[in-house]
Amino acid sequence: MATDVMARLQEVFRRAFFDDGLEVAETDTAADVDGWDSLSHVRLLLSIERQFGIRIAPGEADRLADVGELARLIASKLQAA
Repeated sequence: MATDVMARLQEVFRRAFFDDGLEVAETDTAADVDGWDSLSHVRLLLSIERQFGIRIAPGEADRLADVGELARLIASKLQAA
């Protein structure tokens, strides 16, 4: 996976969760990030769409198991554009 996607995604997570020191790993799930609930999930996805200029369909988001899958989905959408 492109390192720049994960680095940019890291910044989106920090802004979405209001935590400048937040470090997310590819294997992290919502259970691993303090405050990642249904409301923050929506805010996170909207932030990702704005940051990367992509659209993530609800069905796509529902199938993601961890941050790594999210990053790979973003990378694939960027390549397709």
